[in-house]
This record gives sequence, C-alpha cells and structure tokens, in this order.
Amino acid sequence: MNETHVTVLGNVATEVSYGETANGVPMANFGLGCTERRYDRERACWVDGETQWLRVTAWRALAVNLIGSVAKGDPVLVTGRLRVREWTDGEVKRSRAEIDARSVGHDLTRGTSAFRRASGVRGQPPGGPGPGAAEAARAADAPVPGWIVSALEARRASAVPADPRSAEAPSGVPSVTEEGGDVSERERTGEVRAAPH
Repeated sequence: MNETHVTVLGNVATEVSYGETANGVPMANFGLGCTERRYDRERACWVDGETQWLRVTAWRALAVNLIGSVAKGDPVLVTGRLRVREWTDGEVKRSRAEIDARSVGHDLTRGTSAFRRASGVRGQPPGGPGPGAAEAARAADAPVPGWIVSALEARRASAVPADPRSAEAPSGVPSVTEEGGDVSERERTGEVRAAPH
C-alpha cells in the first residue's frame, strides 16, 4: 500500500484535545499552522508566506504523552501519514488536510525542551512488562489518568495569552503566535534588514 509520509514544521494552533475510542484506545488531536518563511531580496528582509492549516491526530501512547508535553503556541515537528478528508456540508464540498502522527517533538531551533521517559502509559506498544507495569495495570481502570489531568491543569495555568498582532487565521481556525523571540516585530515589518542565510 502506498502512503504519503511527511514531516511538517509548525506551531500548535489549538489546545490538544484528548479522548478515547469506544474500545478504550487513547486519541489526541490538535491544529497545526505552518507558515513558509522566505527571504525577499527586493525588500532585503524575511517575510511570511501563506499559512497552511493541518489537523494532527495521534493514537495510543503518543496521544497520552501529547497531553503533558505540547501546548498551544509550541513550535513542533510532526511526522506521519498525510491524508485529505473530504465531505459535503449541504451543497458545499469541503476538505481538510490531516496528519496521522507517528512522532511529535518540539522544534529545538526555537527553544529548549526536557525529555521525561514515560513509564506505565496505557496504550504503549507491547514489549513485555517493564518498570511501571503494575502502575500501568492500575491506570487501565481509570478513565483518564490523574497525571494527565494534572498536566492539563498545569499547561492551562501557564498558558501565554495570544499575541493580538498575529495574523488572523481563516474563520474557525485559531491564530498561531510565535514564542521564543526568534523573529522580532521590527523584523516582521521589514524595519530591520537581515542578511540571507
């Protein structure tokens, strides 16, 4: 079977939503905004191109780990299978690009991140019992593990308000803000001349 696998760099555009299928399989998804940056030789500055909006869906251990690791506005790399969903809304035909994620990580060119190994996460790939196996068995009985709830509350409490100067997204899609200070407002408006890389 031929599949289109992609790696996409962008900013998390929505909060990560978490749920489980009827069979108890963890699932998480979030919106991803990907804006092309290119050097405009005529204006001698970097400019933003068009923003592409994608939906990212993760399953099992990746879905559970996303809750405590990724928040709205975070710069991330997403690797997975590209799909285009099409549906009809009345007489209007609609479509949306989605990525069925295999891996998600922070873009370390824009900040730092600290890795914490997950143990005993329900939905992790099989590999025999290991450290935390007893804890995993207990967690399987809980609808949503407590550490996920704690991680969500901590992320929401430390959330940075959206930048009102950021470009507006298409209707129904939240805007993406840049964090980490890698592009100043003066650079975005062309007031600072940057040398090409």
